Amino acid sequence: MADRDRIFDRTAGRCHICGKQLARCNYAAYGRRGAWEIEHSIPKARGGSDHGNNLYPACISCNRSKGTMTSRTARSRNGRTRAPLSLKKQAEVRTRRAVGGGVLGAVAAGLAGVPILVPMGLAALLGYALDPEE
Repeated sequence: MADRDRIFDRTAGRCHICGKQLARCNYAAYGRRGAWEIEHSIPKARGGSDHGNNLYPACISCNRSKGTMTSRTARSRNGRTRAPLSLKKQAEVRTRRAVGGGVLGAVAAGLAGVPILVPMGLAALLGYALDPEE
């Protein structure tokens, strides 16, 4: 059960192939909304293993129609290039984008000659005068 939850969380409860939202409580519940199964990204028929790195959640229809294709090939048939991210990975991406955007904004503002509000400790560290008369 813990392994199943860990696999479900790897994609934040989304199908690894089509991206559809899955229901944690509907594991192997064919015909139920959000029903899902554990799929092998690299099928066992092609040398894939039962190791955790190869196991992902997928809606039942995607998993069964995938056959011996890899998940990457099955996703491309659905017009998708990437698998859904876990909530942890989503947060990391948001943080990277926010920091990158903040730095980029500061550089752009500096190039445009717009004054930037810098915290006092950082200003002192960078050698900026804290007294506007200096």
